[in-house]
Amino acid sequence: MTSHAGSLFLLLGAVSAALGVALGAFGAHGLEGAVTPERLATFETGARYQLYHALALLAVGLALGQGIGGLQWTGWLFVAGTVFFSGSLYALVLLDKPILGAVTPIGGVCFIAGWALFALAAWRA
Repeated sequence: MTSHAGSLFLLLGAVSAALGVALGAFGAHGLEGAVTPERLATFETGARYQLYHALALLAVGLALGQGIGGLQWTGWLFVAGTVFFSGSLYALVLLDKPILGAVTPIGGVCFIAGWALFALAAWRA
């Protein structure tokens, strides 16, 4: 199960990284001048955090592949964090609905919990 989970998180990390680069490029080239500088910065924050956590998913996948256990929840928390944090920031900018910013902290909590679980797994290993 661990190697299957490792492969899954490697796949999710690679897909998330590709999407993060594409969305970052879209923000830099497609949104410049179309939204306020503040909204553009918000979009870029979403892309930056997505890329950070795509790399984190790759690390989770590699660690699982090496037999380090206890990381499945870490990976799923990073996925959820990306959806809620980055996704809400993208939606906030593209849909011009500031209320969507209320979802962003849920993603932040998922990221923090994921990193805490990652640290715990590293401690135990």
